[in-house]
Amino acid sequence: MAGEQWGVLSIEELRDCGLSHDTVAVRVRSGRLHQLHRGVYAVGHPNPPLQGRFLAAVKACGAGAVLSHYSAGALWGFVNWDDRHPEVTVAGTAPRSHRGIRAHRTRELRAPDVTRHEAIPVTSAPRTLVDLASVLPYRALRRAVRQAQALGRANVAQLVLALGRSGRRPGVAKLRAIIASGPAPTRSELEDVVLDLILDAGLAHPQANVSLRLAGRRVIPDFRWPEQRLVVEADGAVWHDTELARADDAERQALLEAHGERVVRVTWNQAVTQPHQTLARLRAAGAPPSPRSAQRG
Repeated sequence: MAGEQWGVLSIEELRDCGLSHDTVAVRVRSGRLHQLHRGVYAVGHPNPPLQGRFLAAVKACGAGAVLSHYSAGALWGFVNWDDRHPEVTVAGTAPRSHRGIRAHRTRELRAPDVTRHEAIPVTSAPRTLVDLASVLPYRALRRAVRQAQALGRANVAQLVLALGRSGRRPGVAKLRAIIASGPAPTRSELEDVVLDLILDAGLAHPQANVSLRLAGRRVIPDFRWPEQRLVVEADGAVWHDTELARADDAERQALLEAHGERVVRVTWNQAVTQPHQTLARLRAAGAPPSPRSAQRG
């Protein structure tokens, strides 16, 4: 049973396995069980993986509890975990306090807002983003929303529905403003910067990370205007500053250009310190204006 639950079991589950209260106490003293929270134990080792720590926090808060907020965001892959206390939401009455757990109370958790991920009860991806809106600043929330879209965990329609179920909550205005700009499944901060540069300059919203099938190969341009057959590649040092990565970039670009696409590469330095020159390059390559900008022109 523990093997299916990240090595973590509650006292009730241990009793279902035939262990009495006294037997549990003996195994704690012998080091075969390790108490993580009141009534929750790690089996065989004191340091379960992060998923085990998350599940232990949920089990400690009782039936109906789910991982939520920043912890849920980390489990879904929307934010980087920073080793804070796990956060759990409980529907109904005020949750009992547990040392090392930040518990939240809500009047209800509707069925579309809860699920299981990696065997852990957790708020759904859209609901997690609604909760994150109350604790993250605008840019960090936007990165989380775009990461969720890039991972295929949430789309604009699902976020709109989750917002409709959430009622009046802190941060809702920020989240509405982010999703109002349309789908933006970017995969890095540099892609965020490049997309913001494009949109703030009044250029049309490009496709973001939409795959193409070229010569039997799947290619995913960072940004693309299909009608203009214009691709923008955001070259971040983390992913592109190695010999192998540069060779792969050159191969991808050759493949795109062989199929009639024009490719403009934008580095972090160009996007941040040379925005006017970068935009001039994009316009010269044929980047189209947004419909609103075109009407004003």
